[in-house]
Amino acid sequence: MHKFKWLIPGMGIKRWVFLCVVGVSLIVVGGILIFRETIIYKISGSLTALGGVYLTITSIRRMIQFIIGILLPQRQKKLVDIVYAKRQLSKGPNIVAVGGGTGLSVLLHGLKEYTNNITAIVTVTDDGGSSGRLRREFDILPPGDIRNCLVALADTEPLMRDLFQFRFKGPAGLKGHNFGNLFITAMTELTGDFEKAIKASSKVLAIRGQVIPSTLKPITLLARHKDGHTTRGETKITESTERIDEVFLDLPYCKLTEEAKDAIKQADAIVLGPGSLYTSIIPNLLIRELQDIMTKSDAIKIYICNVMTQSHETDGYSASDHVKAIIRHTNSRIIDYVIINTQVIPEEFLFKYKEENAYPVINDSDEIREMGYKTVEKDLIDTKDYVRHNSEKLAKTIINIISDVKNSHM
Repeated sequence: MHKFKWLIPGMGIKRWVFLCVVGVSLIVVGGILIFRETIIYKISGSLTALGGVYLTITSIRRMIQFIIGILLPQRQKKLVDIVYAKRQLSKGPNIVAVGGGTGLSVLLHGLKEYTNNITAIVTVTDDGGSSGRLRREFDILPPGDIRNCLVALADTEPLMRDLFQFRFKGPAGLKGHNFGNLFITAMTELTGDFEKAIKASSKVLAIRGQVIPSTLKPITLLARHKDGHTTRGETKITESTERIDEVFLDLPYCKLTEEAKDAIKQADAIVLGPGSLYTSIIPNLLIRELQDIMTKSDAIKIYICNVMTQSHETDGYSASDHVKAIIRHTNSRIIDYVIINTQVIPEEFLFKYKEENAYPVINDSDEIREMGYKTVEKDLIDTKDYVRHNSEKLAKTIINIISDVKNSHM
């Protein structure tokens, strides 16, 4: 019975099917006439066949438009963009981005315009806000940074992206919770698996690439401060007014996810940052297995240095201080290139950030080069509401580095 539904009046496709049949019939008739000996038959046969070709092409094109209009009603006019994304972007470089927080999502938003082969390996040490509450109440990994990365890579309608970022302001039970966090939590409960929940969410948002937690173990970040005392938990670390000496995990030998391993092995480039040095970048690198596989990888390893210092975490840090902190927690082979912003920050923003005890990171690229690393210095920031990296400029810089290295090896 389902087959006959196409014959119901008003479906809008029968006319094009009929036209296609007519077109094919004309091609057949024209082909027969062409082989007749009389010149009149040959001419009429050629014209008939050409008319059939025109009708067949027109009808097939209309049927394709009809199907696209049904399946993708809002994106019918973007067919070329869809084909480009599926075909051309699938040929882009394999890039692994490691980090968390807002910085990683900014990077991913830019990279998805150059390649579909993106893997975001996301830190899972967050224990504050909506993510922290869900982590404690449902015994799951914190979904917040995962959600931000999914939205950044989304290729769906703006309304769906806005829905995943919607934060409730109502009664105490839901207040502060994010819809995307609740969705991932619900999917985890339904599937019984956090990884499956992320994959299901990825399909809903039609993301370009994949988002993977660095580990499936519930790990906790700890910090040892300059005065010798230790703080447990990411939220308390960021709230502490004492300078950080080093950070470490309660489970440094936790397993790296298999998908993360495969992504790093296949990577053309591995990008660290941007983001909070001690609570977004370094925590992932403290997973020994991730650190080891990154070190052994032949991929280009790029660190994106922060634009501003972070109060009580990186007070007074220069660009080389950021690099030294990463090396101190890992090893000297974890970085090849360091990207540093050179754009001057407007005075009004300097005043605003000064109130938060945050200042521009000093560009001491000479010292970084003396350490044996290459530097790329460019104007890379946006100054609309906050001082942040411009996702488009940042992604283009990374793609250029990959291209330059590839060309130098040819």
